[in-house]
Amino acid sequence: MDDLTYMREALALAREAGAEGEVPVGCVVVRDGVIVGRGRNRRETGRTALGHAEIQAIAQACEALGGWRLWECTLYVTLEPCPMCAGAIINARIPRVVFGAADAKAGCCGSVCDLFAMDFNHRPAVEQGILEEECAGLLRDFFQNLRVELRSRPKWKKPITPPR
Repeated sequence: MDDLTYMREALALAREAGAEGEVPVGCVVVRDGVIVGRGRNRRETGRTALGHAEIQAIAQACEALGGWRLWECTLYVTLEPCPMCAGAIINARIPRVVFGAADAKAGCCGSVCDLFAMDFNHRPAVEQGILEEECAGLLRDFFQNLRVELRSRPKWKKPITPPR
C-alpha cells in the first residue's frame, strides 16, 4: 500500500465526520502496512476540545500497540495538524506525518508555524499535499454549506426565563 491508499482511508473518515456535522477531518496511523489507529473529528458530538482526529487515532494506535511510543508508524491526516495535535505527534515519537490540505489558520507544520522544526527531542518528517485538492474541497464544501445554513437560521434567540 502507498500514501494515496492511506490518505483515501483518512478521507473516508473525514466524510463520516462531515456527515455527523463535524468539521470533516480524518486520520489513520499505520505501522508495517496495517492501520492501527483511526480517528475523525468529534469535537461537537463529544463536546470536547480534545476531539481531534489525530488525537483519537494516536490513542487508538497506542492501545492497539500496547505503548505510547509510535516510532514505527506514519500518521496520515486530511488537514495539517494544529498545535495540540503536532504536540501529540511529537510526544508519541511518530517519525513521519503525511497531510492533505494546509491550514492557514492553525497549521503547525509550516503554515502558521513549524513545531516540527523546533528544537524538541523528536522531529517528524512531513510530506504535504497528498490528495490536497480532495481534502481541501471537502473542507471548503463543508464550510460553504455551513454558512448557507447559518444565514437561514433565525437571528433572534428565545428569551431566557429565570428559574423560580
